[in-house]
Amino acid sequence: MKVMVVGSGGREHVLTWKIAQSPKVDQIYCVPGNGGMAGIAQCVALSVEDIDGCVAFAKEKEIDLAIIGPEVPLVLGMADAMTEAGIRVFGPNKKCAQFEGSKAFTKEFLLRHHIPTAKYKEYTDYEAMLKDLGIYGYPMVIKADGLAAGKGVLIPEDEASARDAMKEIMADKKFGTAGDKAVIEEFLTGTEASILCFVDGKTIVPMESARDYKRAHDGDKGTNTGGMGNYSPNALFDDPALKQRIDTEILTPIIEGFKADGMDFVGVLFIGLMIKDGVPKVLEFNVRFGDPEAQVVLPRMETDLVDIMEACIDGKLDKCQISWKKEKAVTVVLASGGYPNAYQKGLPITGIDDVSGCEVFHAGTALRGDQLVTNGGRVLCVTALGDTLENARQKVYHQIDKIQFDGAFHRNDIAKI
Repeated sequence: MKVMVVGSGGREHVLTWKIAQSPKVDQIYCVPGNGGMAGIAQCVALSVEDIDGCVAFAKEKEIDLAIIGPEVPLVLGMADAMTEAGIRVFGPNKKCAQFEGSKAFTKEFLLRHHIPTAKYKEYTDYEAMLKDLGIYGYPMVIKADGLAAGKGVLIPEDEASARDAMKEIMADKKFGTAGDKAVIEEFLTGTEASILCFVDGKTIVPMESARDYKRAHDGDKGTNTGGMGNYSPNALFDDPALKQRIDTEILTPIIEGFKADGMDFVGVLFIGLMIKDGVPKVLEFNVRFGDPEAQVVLPRMETDLVDIMEACIDGKLDKCQISWKKEKAVTVVLASGGYPNAYQKGLPITGIDDVSGCEVFHAGTALRGDQLVTNGGRVLCVTALGDTLENARQKVYHQIDKIQFDGAFHRNDIAKI
């Protein structure tokens, strides 16, 4: 079969890598792909926002399965356009993609279906928001409502920085139209955890758990990022009582809520959780594989990913048996100097071929002739499997410094704290 993967990041590289292992797949096209994906697929120079162009390409190549990786084309309705063109597609439609396209939409769904989450209030007026400084105490959680590439969440510690955060989002439009509406949430403490779930509209099946590290620097310091590293499984989920609570208080109400609201969700639902004293609360929804969660979850999957995706499309997820490796996985992001703020692109990358015992997934790379160069803030993810978490962790850190480009940095405490 012919498969088309839409996207150019680390998530799409690991998806392509996993799909290439399926005996069903003869040809993979990546739109637009990156310097790493070019080694296992044919990259196509189309924008992920060019819905008409992507659909036309899929029809021309008689694509059997289109997989939409990033949130932007999902929110723009690419899945709907593919379906209308008669192309089987893995990824939620535009209506369901609102769960990532709007923080307020998700919060309203959670409250309507009695799913535990932080208190919140939404705003479309900057002055009204200023009047609610400290409404839930400090730190404050202030979010741009729309898509902001994982960077639209600010957590000011005091009134002065909260004023600055509100100004950045709603007045200065640091995140563009994503800040036309904003949300203030109660700050939750505890341990953050992620669950990726396959969904076919009637059934929700969680994948293996993961733990993300959002802050840029060691010790969970610095600015929020799209994610600086990850490991799987998350030891929190060793607790059967917690798993039961998540199933009964979160997963079951979510799928029942989808049915009640007429949300025919087909694809992956990412659930961000905060867990304190065994009590889980939902932080956020995303409507696609997490990044870099995918880089630790998919390497641990034994089942053919294409089989699972087709089961979701056909509404037969409940018949699908998904098995997992017992090995643990760790991934560490190698980022551009300055990320998540301003950074350079086009810097030569060396040393990837010297890495052994790990998979290197490209997140922000491009080919300039034969030279691999940086092309994003998160440039590479180095992933290893091991019998123990510490074993996997050591494999990564023994190899990651072999990769060099000007200004490269990474956290040194992934899977350690």
